[in-house]
Amino acid sequence: MDLKEILAITGKPGLYKLVAQSRTGVIVESLLDGKRFPVMANHNVSALNDIAIYTYSEEVPLADIFRAIFKKEDGGQAISHKSSNAELEAYFLELVPEFDRERVYASDIKKVFNWYNLLQKKGMVDAEVPEESQEVETEASEDKSAE
Repeated sequence: MDLKEILAITGKPGLYKLVAQSRTGVIVESLLDGKRFPVMANHNVSALNDIAIYTYSEEVPLADIFRAIFKKEDGGQAISHKSSNAELEAYFLELVPEFDRERVYASDIKKVFNWYNLLQKKGMVDAEVPEESQEVETEASEDKSAE
């Protein structure tokens, strides 16, 4: 699962795939309806790869949470983002037991499930760890074993 080219744009619903870069911004394609349009540099755009969820000890990358949902649901859809806040929080607590309740809001949890379900419908979610992450993990474990 590579989330580098999947974007969230503040003020616009859904997710977008990066298609090309232009002088003044980027060209994106909506994952909801497939329409393409330019996004200027003054818009707040975030790659899903750069988003993480706060916990009391560290930040958990969104891709890790998507993999956890994928495994829990055997590749199927997660709970609907339209479920009650209590149901969403209980489900999220199973995935990320130590999430920081003061900094992670119900709206954040809704976005995670909404985004996961959208990506799952498009076949863009899997349980594999990208090669870059595996290399970093291998290097870290080699450094620990060398000590």
